Amino acid sequence: MKRLKIYLSGIVQGVGFRPFVYRLAKELGLKGFVLNDTTGVEIEVEGGKELLDRFLYRLNSEKPPLARIYSQRIEFSEPIGYTDFEIRESGGGKEKDALVPPDITTCEDCLRELFDPADRRYMYPFINCTNCGPRFTIIESLPYDRPATTM
Repeated sequence: MKRLKIYLSGIVQGVGFRPFVYRLAKELGLKGFVLNDTTGVEIEVEGGKELLDRFLYRLNSEKPPLARIYSQRIEFSEPIGYTDFEIRESGGGKEKDALVPPDITTCEDCLRELFDPADRRYMYPFINCTNCGPRFTIIESLPYDRPATTM
């Protein structure tokens, strides 16, 4: 059993990265947490070596389509006995280096919903999802969390 502390910077906020990490960790049976901070994303994860290797591989190879990892720092630590994996409340920090993604044009999935009379979002003018919509124009501060946006 090992524990990894993973620090990621790049376009990793506002693109569905924390839910992706959560689903991946749960699927692999890993324990720990993920959170946004003012420099990017922090992950602590515990598990067996093989599962952690698989987690790291998939973290980079299956990330959300809009995510871009520009730097990754990994520290190895002794496990502390996390009992579950969770998305934690965002942390602060002195430096605000996290990159804010640009506004993204409406994706094919949202366009399909927008023009489908049977969909609850039919003709909804503000349609967007984790893969499209406003980012840069709505953020007020870092880390990128809904309360820090004009949404």
